[in-house]
Amino acid sequence: MGRVGTEELSEASRRLNSFAIHLLRAMHRVDAESGLTSARLSALSVLHFGGPRTLGRLARDEDVTSATMSRLVDALCDLGLTERRPHPDHGGMVVVSVTEAGSVLMRAAAQRRIDVIVGALNDLPESEQRLVLRASRALGELQELVRER
Repeated sequence: MGRVGTEELSEASRRLNSFAIHLLRAMHRVDAESGLTSARLSALSVLHFGGPRTLGRLARDEDVTSATMSRLVDALCDLGLTERRPHPDHGGMVVVSVTEAGSVLMRAAAQRRIDVIVGALNDLPESEQRLVLRASRALGELQELVRER
């Protein structure tokens, strides 16, 4: 079996891009049930799934300015979903971490997304379900390769 052609890869890439955009748009409706803005939920997700980090690193991870992230974290702290602590090694820096309440909210938000996707998968024929299962493994590898670029 030969290599896949550039045209085929380009077309598959266009479909994947469109799929990713539409899936994220659909998840925005599900995420709204959390009661947080998309930006707040995203920052909370980074902390919940990625662990505590400095304000600067969190801003870089979310591709926003430190001032914007500071305002987001202020709001999350006010809601009791995150907390700031002094950095153990660098005076003047703070480490932001998710609270138990924040983790509870994130677990519920993630479960809502999973439930919606499982429901949609259940509507597919079994052969398509199995295809999605196989593809999901390869998409995970693809995600890592894209992230490295």
